[in-house]
Amino acid sequence: MYLQYINPTSAATINDAVSVSSTEPNNIAAPRLVDQNGDCRHALAVVSQPLPEVPRWESAPRVVPSMDAVVKVFCVHTAPNFSLPWQRKKQYSSSSSGFVIGGRRVLTNAHSVDHHTQVKLKKRGSDTKYLATVLAIGTECDIAMLTVSDDEFWEGISPVKFGCLPALQDAVTVVGYPIGGDTISVTSGVVSRMEILSYVHGSTELLGMQIDAAINSGNSGGPAFNDKGKCVGIAFQSLKHEDAENIGYVIPIPVIMHFIEDYEKNGAYTGFPILGIEWQKMENPDLRMSMGMGPDQKGVRIRRIEPTSPESQLLKPSDVILSFDGVNIANDGTGTLEFNIKLAKHKELIPSHIEGKRPSYYIIAGFVFTAVSLPYLRSEFGNLFDVPIKLLDKHLHAMAQSIDEQLVVVSQVLVADINIGYEDIVNNQVLTFNGMPVKDLKSLASMVENCDDEYLKFGLEYNQMVVLQTNTARAATLDILTTHCISSAMSDDLMTKENALEEVQSTLDDPKTRDTILEEVQETKDIF
Repeated sequence: MYLQYINPTSAATINDAVSVSSTEPNNIAAPRLVDQNGDCRHALAVVSQPLPEVPRWESAPRVVPSMDAVVKVFCVHTAPNFSLPWQRKKQYSSSSSGFVIGGRRVLTNAHSVDHHTQVKLKKRGSDTKYLATVLAIGTECDIAMLTVSDDEFWEGISPVKFGCLPALQDAVTVVGYPIGGDTISVTSGVVSRMEILSYVHGSTELLGMQIDAAINSGNSGGPAFNDKGKCVGIAFQSLKHEDAENIGYVIPIPVIMHFIEDYEKNGAYTGFPILGIEWQKMENPDLRMSMGMGPDQKGVRIRRIEPTSPESQLLKPSDVILSFDGVNIANDGTGTLEFNIKLAKHKELIPSHIEGKRPSYYIIAGFVFTAVSLPYLRSEFGNLFDVPIKLLDKHLHAMAQSIDEQLVVVSQVLVADINIGYEDIVNNQVLTFNGMPVKDLKSLASMVENCDDEYLKFGLEYNQMVVLQTNTARAATLDILTTHCISSAMSDDLMTKENALEEVQSTLDDPKTRDTILEEVQETKDIF
């Protein structure tokens, strides 16, 4: 990938080379005749021999896709409880669609197996459900990869073959198991739009394909075939609006292949890289001139750069991007330099998703500390427009200064005598502990657990202060955990070997039981 930009402090134009593949749609132009006035008309001619017949798409035989490769996906979900992060919500079931690809693998949507407890697959025409294993989940692109260990499942199934990115008005057929029946369903339409779409589940924007075929609940994860019987996408969402009908969205081939190749190369899904910049339009001629651009040049001005991105070492604010990935945004500059930049996955201060993990938490004296994520905000406030202005501003504009930085808040206070007067502190950011800055939840938990000072002093936003007597706070924590039936003062990802030993010693009264569990902890110390 080549990124070309102008540095206003230098007369040179710089190209950044990055290796990212791109796929372009196959456009097919039909022959036409244009008269001198530019009008397209049918041409009539008298010839001595008949003209050869022009091939037409309508005359091409339509290939029936492999229906037996499309399976029904049954999943039991147990979603996290962000209000009470030490437990999960009541489990629920869902059904969706999927399809078999090469290598004894099955593709479906990520939201079809999100927070899965159990996943089962059923083949067409069979009443047997086979237990499946989730190999990878790409939350951003809403794709998941499954497999089945039972050899019987793979008998009689031919994997789906992938086609090319379709053009506008190309025919597509969506196959799956939507609501309204138990058997396979087929709906047909055409490609009506191809552009960058908002992926609702992943809270990201990637290339997407709009079709006019109906995509209903249960269709998610099903393949979209072209008229040659090859898969050109995965059904994943639809537009529900009183003024819209039959608007469905399909994950296109470039996104699917990136997911598959990412898994095959790395053994896991690692995500989609980004450039890590915020940019400004340069429509004003005076702005372009002040940046050292010629009258015919166009581009975008860099406003801010993610401090954690690799290109932060090369680009800087007020650089002007002229071309990207070989596509010129404007004319070339007077000089050219080339640099290799390795794109990285986006590090968000407030993550868009938690990738199937359980929420992290830490409790001391009834104060529940947690790291803010977009799912947390939706759980707490519902609509994002109801999020407090300061948190919303951080979500939209704040940039992480380091890879492990988190926004830590007091999510709630479990009322007890120790925290009288602090009951109304909710969703306030924790800035400091005993004068030390708080960069993430794990460092906060470590500082509190290892504190030898007389007081625990938490500095919150808006110059609020929480002060607790150290020994009293630790003693009260055990009673509060017992009252609220909380098994641990911290989530597993914050636990250390020392924390585990202390919790066992403080909560077990039976010496024999204590010794048994202590031995187990010692044997499994490598997991902490």
